[in-house]
Amino acid sequence: MTIRAAVKDPNGRMVDLTEERWGHIIERHPEIERLDQTVLRAVQAPGHCMSGRLANEEWYYVKTDTPSNWLKVVVAYAEGRGHIVTAYARRSMP
Repeated sequence: MTIRAAVKDPNGRMVDLTEERWGHIIERHPEIERLDQTVLRAVQAPGHCMSGRLANEEWYYVKTDTPSNWLKVVVAYAEGRGHIVTAYARRSMP
């Protein structure tokens, strides 16, 4: 897999965004295509984070200046490294 970008989360773990996952994100959520740097910022310096539905998953949120107000980024971790699964706009926090 080709890695498009890699950043560290607030706990110092590396998180990858692959070309395949970015393609999935913008295909399903084209409204955030211009927010690629915001997706990475959400992982690096989230406004809010919480455990996801799965044991190895964390959800990162960052406030945006878009009509939806928030960007949610889902990261799955394995062996101390994460990868971005998806990202999408949200109107409110969960």
